[in-house]
Amino acid sequence: MLSYRHAFHAGNHADVLKHFVEVQLLRYLAQKDKPFWYIDTHAGAGCYSLDTGYAIQNAEYESGIARLWQQSDLPGPLAEYVALVKKFNPDGELKLYPGSPLIALELLREQDKMRLFELHTSDSEILQENFAAYGSKVLIQTADGFGALKALLPPPPRRALILIDPPYEDKKDYQRVVTALGEGLKRFSNGVYAVWYPLLQRAEAMQLPDRLKQLPVKSWLHASLSVQSPSEDGFGMHGSGMFILNPPWTLHDELKEVMPYLVKVLGQDSNARFDLEYKENKD
Repeated sequence: MLSYRHAFHAGNHADVLKHFVEVQLLRYLAQKDKPFWYIDTHAGAGCYSLDTGYAIQNAEYESGIARLWQQSDLPGPLAEYVALVKKFNPDGELKLYPGSPLIALELLREQDKMRLFELHTSDSEILQENFAAYGSKVLIQTADGFGALKALLPPPPRRALILIDPPYEDKKDYQRVVTALGEGLKRFSNGVYAVWYPLLQRAEAMQLPDRLKQLPVKSWLHASLSVQSPSEDGFGMHGSGMFILNPPWTLHDELKEVMPYLVKVLGQDSNARFDLEYKENKD
């Protein structure tokens, strides 16, 4: 489980979807003056070099953020995300990619706080170095985010975005996601929970959205982006999905605008597609 390093995949199509959605969720929470927390159960290293180290081995960013970098027709919500990434590359050349925690830091206000968990010791050390200057605003633990989440909920301001995006190298992570959400909702039923997952030819991955739909929430939103046909041998990720519990009412329309564009620009063959579902439980 601890072999996973997100640096290999930084800035790929899955990061584009995940971080675009993250930006929209944080923007929405920041519309009210009341503080909120950002909680990241699998925070990674926080920031990734795209021209050195792990990222250059597969250069997955070339099929993700790089395809959006010079586009002049980005939909408004997507342009906001790309502009944020460009802030970390002030010379205009794509060299650094911010992970979820660094994206969140850009959008949090003085009154908001972050709680970050990362189990991989090397990435946790880098994460702590990246955020050393922020004191009590950002607390980092080298810990399993699934287990640590319980103690944080409900957060003191009773407002939070909880991002859950484990590597899923261990198939037990799929069950851990469902369990963590079930327990989290008991403690903090109105929190905004965002789950990232890979599109794989694997039963656990294909079943996860339906399992999440069964959780007791007022509303949920499910968006998935497939950039290519599944491989004939059944291996490899052909896309990814975001499942949001208690989503902002604005998010569906933002995704409805952006997802067709992502298919057009990030799609790698004629079977590239997106799916978008929303449900509000009336009972």
